[in-house]
Amino acid sequence: MDTKITLSFNKDIIDRAKDFADQNNISLSRLTEFLYAQMTSKNYQSLEELPIADWVNMVSEGEVEYKRTSSSRKEMKDEFFGSKK
Repeated sequence: MDTKITLSFNKDIIDRAKDFADQNNISLSRLTEFLYAQMTSKNYQSLEELPIADWVNMVSEGEVEYKRTSSSRKEMKDEFFGSKK
């Protein structure tokens, strides 16, 4: 059974995600569902444990570089919500 949710994303990210989904003959909803399924398929305890690098390598071009600016979950949360003001 499908359930509807409302999410807010940066328009440029959504446009790129729609293009990616179109190129792979999948709806944006199913692509999002696939990503959530991957994230929740194991008992990950933190964001650092998520196997996002594998997915990023599949859909990106060039080298992937991760930059970590915050060390704690609280700092990441504060930084995220601070950027939305």
